[in-house]
Amino acid sequence: MHPAFPRTAAAALGAALLVAACSDAGSGPAGDAQVSLSLATRSAAAANAAVVTGPETYTDGAGNTLVIDRVQLVLRELEMENETHQGACETDTTSHDGDCAEIEVGPFLVDLPLGVGGAARTVTASVPAGTYDEVKFKIREPDDDTADQAFVADHPDFAHTSVKVEGSFNGTPFTFTSGLEAELKLELSPPLVVDASGTADLTLFADLGAWFRDAGGSLIDPASAASAAQVADNIARSFNAFEDENHDGSDDHGGNDDGAGDNSNSGPGAGDGAAGI
Repeated sequence: MHPAFPRTAAAALGAALLVAACSDAGSGPAGDAQVSLSLATRSAAAANAAVVTGPETYTDGAGNTLVIDRVQLVLRELEMENETHQGACETDTTSHDGDCAEIEVGPFLVDLPLGVGGAARTVTASVPAGTYDEVKFKIREPDDDTADQAFVADHPDFAHTSVKVEGSFNGTPFTFTSGLEAELKLELSPPLVVDASGTADLTLFADLGAWFRDAGGSLIDPASAASAAQVADNIARSFNAFEDENHDGSDDHGGNDDGAGDNSNSGPGAGDGAAGI
């Protein structure tokens, strides 16, 4: 079992769903618009392709083969914001005009979809109608509060774990675990428009193929403790977010859907870091 990564930011995602205006968590009206949140690790060949669960296989020029059979993450505090009005949103706790919307779920264990096919829907929530240009969320192992301990009772393997990957490297099975903590800020370009006439579809895309690679593109053995900081940095930088109405795992507007967007993510070795959510 892989040793946990050092902590640098904060978070994890949870069991009870609360939706409210940004600085008014749990006390304001949920809103009359809908957002559907999905997860993806690979874009589909065609719109509306079904998600097929299966292993992902990666190779490099040195003859290494990495097979990933399962990826689980503990997430918390997903928030959409209009960055232009962020200051007003943070100071006006009575504002419900769509400048920000916080979806607070925590802690919540998710399986990333693997194999062929686009995005797997995770949750649909009511939010204030508005235009949002940034998504924030956190990855973090459970802590000592009541909700987290209830989560641990249901998922004891994740008492000190926020990331778990199962698979094989050059034919040798591994179980990779990490206590990674990261705050992620993802730009939505163009912004996501959420109105009361339908459901806006948001996909969080993880570039899984970049997690276990060094700077030169060679695969990293998940059992190598010496590579922990590099892998942690890769995970923190691997996420992107975009509108995805057909759930095919691709940006509807043709932007980056490979986790290489212009995002500010904080985690182990992840640059200057993002502001706290």
